[in-house]
Amino acid sequence: MPLIQSIDSALEQNIGQHGVSADALNATLARAETALDWLRARHADGGLPLLNLPETRDEIPALRDTAVRLADRATDIVMLGTGGSSLGGQTLAQLAGHGVPGVGALRSGPRLHFMDNLDPESFATLLERLPLQTSRFVAISKSGSTGETLMQSIAALSALQAASLGPRIPDIFLGLSEPSKSGTANGLRDLLGKFKVPMLDHHTGVGGRFSVLTNVGLLPAAMLGLDVVAIRAGASLALAPVLARKKAAEVPAALGAALSVALAESKGKSISVVMAYADRLERFTRWYVQLWAESLGKDGKGTTPIAALGPVDQHSQLQLFIAGPRDKLFTVITTDRAGLGPRIDKDLARLAGEPGLGAKTIGDLVAAQGRATAETLAKNGCPVRTIHMPRIDEESLGELLMHFMLETIIAAQLLGVDAFDQPAVEEGKILAKKYLTS
Repeated sequence: MPLIQSIDSALEQNIGQHGVSADALNATLARAETALDWLRARHADGGLPLLNLPETRDEIPALRDTAVRLADRATDIVMLGTGGSSLGGQTLAQLAGHGVPGVGALRSGPRLHFMDNLDPESFATLLERLPLQTSRFVAISKSGSTGETLMQSIAALSALQAASLGPRIPDIFLGLSEPSKSGTANGLRDLLGKFKVPMLDHHTGVGGRFSVLTNVGLLPAAMLGLDVVAIRAGASLALAPVLARKKAAEVPAALGAALSVALAESKGKSISVVMAYADRLERFTRWYVQLWAESLGKDGKGTTPIAALGPVDQHSQLQLFIAGPRDKLFTVITTDRAGLGPRIDKDLARLAGEPGLGAKTIGDLVAAQGRATAETLAKNGCPVRTIHMPRIDEESLGELLMHFMLETIIAAQLLGVDAFDQPAVEEGKILAKKYLTS
């Protein structure tokens, strides 16, 4: 069942002066038609391979075989990679229970460890406590030169050698990087090649933060038994109205991009808050933050993304959202939670002083809170877009991911920036390596 998006509570005619005017939205939607034409042309000529991934199936059997081989008799699988090399995989893995607060450690093995942040104490503790004989390592870097990934990989290889597991390194380790290019160094391939570690090719035409539908994201998903074909099928649902030549107002991703840009340009809404009402979407909100920030933050343009999780962030951020600066567009993502979870005993609810909770489920309360948050924001004049996912599964998450990738690309076109480079990030990487070696 497709996602259901509504921008009614972001319109000036419904919420007042902080909503987007019909004239501003329509003018931005008219500009978005050019972006849609560009996307259709890139799908036709293969110039943006991301757009052809949803219909591609030929590499899936080999991907599944690799996932089975890695997970076979493994207690732990360590994913080495940062940013786009990790967040997409984490987002999909959370669908299978990985990283879900309070219960992620209770899911059946293998245990996944995404070491996406470089911290000396954390990584040292990991290597000290991992059962290395039954652990596997997957190192991911598109360029092969990511300093964090190289350092982690070297440390892990050294730990395996120290544990007398050197001969088994080709079975324990896997690398994922773009193919070697003449005249260009690829440190990860050089390093792992010395140990005869098998390598998978990172798609050269798909950048890290857009790579969730490639083997970068699908490999950990397959290791956890998720249906990777359904993930790509879901992505097709988000792309379908683009390819069907629908007008921008009828393409959910184009409508979302136009809303964001129109509110930024006409009403100064410089912050984009995405608040999801499901634990299994928490990593999605973090994935969104990198995608939006790194793709649009250029030439003094872009809006600042903020990740929020409901209902918990009602207690930490909602006061600011409602009564603070009027500089935000809110996207509230809800799912069909009603009727799910433990049902509350009537007598105990009465004893707790909340008889209204009696016979209700925890899901009933979460559903009510998501609806109430969106309505409260709108009643206080805050522009709100709602996205409803009838269920959280591989297909719906694939659709959600592709929706936001398309929305980001269209927003970049509207802003006049390149969605696919990150010059400021590259400058920082170069400077960090200079300081390290000086």
